Amino acid sequence: MTYLLNSVDWLLIWNIVYLTVLVLVCLRIIYDTGSTSKTLAYLLLAIYLAQEEVLITTPYFIPGEGILQALTVAALGGVKVKLLVPGISDSALVNAATWSYYDDMLLAGVEIYLYQKGFIHSKTMVIDGAVSMVGTANMDNRSFELNFEENAVIYDVTTSQQLREMFYQDLKYSDKINPEAWRERSHVKQFFEKLARLLSPLL
Repeated sequence: MTYLLNSVDWLLIWNIVYLTVLVLVCLRIIYDTGSTSKTLAYLLLAIYLAQEEVLITTPYFIPGEGILQALTVAALGGVKVKLLVPGISDSALVNAATWSYYDDMLLAGVEIYLYQKGFIHSKTMVIDGAVSMVGTANMDNRSFELNFEENAVIYDVTTSQQLREMFYQDLKYSDKINPEAWRERSHVKQFFEKLARLLSPLL
């Protein structure tokens, strides 16, 4: 007797294959960068698993290639990716290095918001309003590789929804970067940003 797989069986098989491939991709990216950070591994996996929305708040954003690739791939795949960072930073050099990453992200469809109500210290990520991360790690190499940082992964819809609501409340006090206007900034400013980016592994 021939057994035909029904739609539920195919869906289960597809999900297993999909998750396996994602895990392997994340492990490959981490291996290529030489990272041993569990925080980075969880961040990458969460972003790649996102189906609808990725909300990130961080005071410092100097991503490695893995995070940058994950966010741009998610945005290009139709996931709403929103990044909230300080509009006023405490370091001109860090600001310039951070800005150097915006062009590629904006081109991919990532929405970037600059918080205007003081300096923002929150370090959170919410995925699809169902899973969230809260901790001490910034989105930079120092947090992942050098500093003693810890993040908690929260598998709770209620908590994640609360963090999501807080994120959107903070957007009310933020300015959204206009991609066209951003590309028109001065060449001198862009040169300084590229120069600062060379120092980003040390920031």
